[in-house]
Amino acid sequence: MVFALGVLLFALGIAISIALHEAGHMWTAKALGMKVRRYFIGFGPRIFSFRRGETEYGLKAIPAGGFCDIAGMTALDELAPDEVDRAMYKQKTWKRLVVMVGGIAMNFLLGIVLIWVLAVGWGLPNRDHSGLITETPCVAATQGGPPEYALAPCEGAGPAGAAGIRPGDTIVAVGGTETPEWSDVVRETQESAGLTDYRIEREGQELTLPVDVQEVERYVVDGAGQQPRLETVGAIGAAGPPAMLDYNALSAVPATFVYTGDIFKATFQALITLPSKAVDLWHAIAGGERGLDTPVSVVGASVIGGQAAERGEIAMFISLLASLNFFLGAFNILPLLPLDGGHMAVAIYERIRNWLREKRGKPIGGPVDYTKLLPVTYVFVVVGGAFMLLTLTADIVNPIKIFP
Repeated sequence: MVFALGVLLFALGIAISIALHEAGHMWTAKALGMKVRRYFIGFGPRIFSFRRGETEYGLKAIPAGGFCDIAGMTALDELAPDEVDRAMYKQKTWKRLVVMVGGIAMNFLLGIVLIWVLAVGWGLPNRDHSGLITETPCVAATQGGPPEYALAPCEGAGPAGAAGIRPGDTIVAVGGTETPEWSDVVRETQESAGLTDYRIEREGQELTLPVDVQEVERYVVDGAGQQPRLETVGAIGAAGPPAMLDYNALSAVPATFVYTGDIFKATFQALITLPSKAVDLWHAIAGGERGLDTPVSVVGASVIGGQAAERGEIAMFISLLASLNFFLGAFNILPLLPLDGGHMAVAIYERIRNWLREKRGKPIGGPVDYTKLLPVTYVFVVVGGAFMLLTLTADIVNPIKIFP
């Protein structure tokens, strides 16, 4: 029941994201004097609609998108007599760009708001992955197995504290192996036993301290999606940087923008590698392992949202919805029709062309002939549609499993 509710809530979140994207186009177009004929959420048969002023608002049966019908978006658009002067393609370049950016900006804005909510309510991942020591507790024995993986109580100093390692020190090498990140410190420590040299940085100076690495039983995991297994590993009683950092409403603002920058980088990297993921999706459909980095459809994203809700992982639910909005915004920047970026590219091209013509004393040119761009548009639509169908099939046949 919770899973189904989570799926519905995530699907609703996607619908709201799409509605706000189209609303961004509508609000900016109206504010700049253009005529918005229709604003609909969904495609296919009409469920209901109503008219307010010169705009028809409505909902359609298939919740897989939406559209904002602005009069004269291209020169191919048939115009009523009252729409001729207000046609979008006749407006100044900056106005056309603002309208196109309006939808993209709404996705980015919604994503930023969701990240801020995440920061205030649950915290954000710590960007410090160094070998910084925050605590030097005793080394406790494993007391319980799954799902708690509890440790027995213990007292006194652990090997790290006994060797002179203090909170605030940064471990930079273990047994001669450089450890730039905390995960490296953990790996090298788990593979060590007995006296081992730890090189640390303390107040700008480097020290080497021999630490008596203690062997204990711990549940370890090799990678994402793998089941923890009990093994004997080395431990020194040292805690690294916290995985999450807490924020209040004010301190969450700069942290939100820093974290958003990290998401932007990851999003654009994902876009660059998107075409290559078609092979991975095909392998997943054929029975191969489904990678966590493969694309997901609206259906797949909603299922993951349902899984997160079922496990009580509300922070993951919000993070997924925020990431989806950043991806939608970034995807629409691509300079390909019929995406927003394609219309922006046409507007910029016309402005540069007309500027060059004016410099040569020639009259400005007419609007771009979209009929010449239609073949490229059709290719993109067909290829994009096939990719979406491939992704949807993978989500049905071999869905991504966030939780083991």
